[in-house]
Amino acid sequence: MKLVIGNKAYSSWSLRGWLAVKASGLAFEEVTVPLYDADWDKRREGDEFAPSAGKVPILWDGDDVVWDSLAIIEHLNDKTEGKRGFWPADMAARAMARSMAAEMHSSFAALRREHSMNIRRMFPPQPLSAEVEADVQRIMQLWAEARARFGGDGDYLFGAWSAADMMFAPVVTRFITYQIPVARFALPYMQSVISYPHMQEWIGGAQAEEWVIEKYEGPPSA
Repeated sequence: MKLVIGNKAYSSWSLRGWLAVKASGLAFEEVTVPLYDADWDKRREGDEFAPSAGKVPILWDGDDVVWDSLAIIEHLNDKTEGKRGFWPADMAARAMARSMAAEMHSSFAALRREHSMNIRRMFPPQPLSAEVEADVQRIMQLWAEARARFGGDGDYLFGAWSAADMMFAPVVTRFITYQIPVARFALPYMQSVISYPHMQEWIGGAQAEEWVIEKYEGPPSA
């Protein structure tokens, strides 16, 4: 398998796809392409990017190709016959986890737009727009329900690390980068996500990158 991703410092969707491939335990080649550099427009027109219309992440599994982070999760869940813990075993928990992942995939546009991922930075806290505040409150509601119903003694949304945590991992980094206020119960969960070995590996890779995209290097008010 070959996974093509963007800059680890900035590419939230790449992070989700990469976490999924790491969770699968399957061997893969990792190819990082710097977003928006001088060759970006030409590169994304190539055959390697054609199926995804130039977007990352994109997973080549032999001749099969999968793009979009949630699709990559489901492909790898099928490929490993559901044995890698992408989704909780309990049916009710699995239903909620899939619903939360899908909502993350399709929602929270204001948070993503106004607080782009920059895993290498921490900005002074700023007042949130009403739209972002609503996104944060909804995320807190989802996290609280998952933890209360299915978290048990585990550290993650459904106890053990799962695809739901992979989907919300870039949200955790945004909350930290922009020092966005969260409910007290969320702090231990966020620390567990950041401390997860695969997350630490990704963060280390981001710190080692030399690429800088200036439009992502300022606080929301910049």
